[in-house]
Amino acid sequence: MNLGLTDHTKNHDKTTLSLDDAYEICRKETAKWAKTFYLGTLLLPPIKRKAIWAIYVWCRRTDELMDSPEAQKLPVTELSKRLDIWEEKTKSIFAGHIKDELDAVMTDTLEHFPQSIKPYLDMIEGQRMDLDKTRYETFKELELYCYRVAGTVGLMTQGVMGIDPAYTNAPWSSAPDPSEAAIALGIANQLTNILRDVGEDRGRGRIYIPQEDLKQFGYSEEELMAGVINQKWKELMAFQLDRARQWFTKSEAGVRWLSPDARWPVWTSLRLYRGILNSIERLDYDVFNNRAYVSKWVKILDLPFSFLIAQAK
Repeated sequence: MNLGLTDHTKNHDKTTLSLDDAYEICRKETAKWAKTFYLGTLLLPPIKRKAIWAIYVWCRRTDELMDSPEAQKLPVTELSKRLDIWEEKTKSIFAGHIKDELDAVMTDTLEHFPQSIKPYLDMIEGQRMDLDKTRYETFKELELYCYRVAGTVGLMTQGVMGIDPAYTNAPWSSAPDPSEAAIALGIANQLTNILRDVGEDRGRGRIYIPQEDLKQFGYSEEELMAGVINQKWKELMAFQLDRARQWFTKSEAGVRWLSPDARWPVWTSLRLYRGILNSIERLDYDVFNNRAYVSKWVKILDLPFSFLIAQAK
């Protein structure tokens, strides 16, 4: 798609139309691949929701370099080369160079919501971990992976969400740093993804549940690969779900710091994504043959509850 944009030279009439088209591509992609997340973005003001769609699409394109069906057929050397090229492209975006529609929306987003490139480069490093790492011995190792591929999203988006002026303008207090809570929410979401996608990931030869946890509950890797559901598996999964919920709880403290127009969307996304853990329980932990999700009606019914929670500080 030719946006009529090259590097720093922009025709403003063309740019407005092209950016609208480019943001619409991002909206559709977000709506298709991240339904629960997308619902939360619709509660944001237009300028913020568009920025979040742009960041989501950048993250998804990064993930697809490793996890798309086409990528699964490529040798490690080719995947590594792809990541190197993507890293250079990302650096180019932050330098203000525009070559395609994603560059355009990301550059526009960075102009409205300036931020560091570090979380973006960290996420690419997370993808590099998948090049040769298919097992995690300890949760500490997994936590680093979760930070890189998902905790970074919290850092990317916190500037878009903004801080409540009541905190930033208070003469008696410096502005709070929401980074820790933002990272915690990203890690909570990634742990939820891991538990939901155990069956899918085993097909790729990957096991993200820490080896130390498998040993603790006496559940073997061979059983996991075979999709065995027994009492040991259920106890192991209950332990994993409890850990994910603890990370969601860590993230809650930071929501109250957010600007008023962002608290409802973030609470909605947090509560609905955490609801996937409840769905796993209702499936009796059978994530090998089922995909856990939150139904449309539950999402709709939760909106007023999330709104009420968002009003409290």
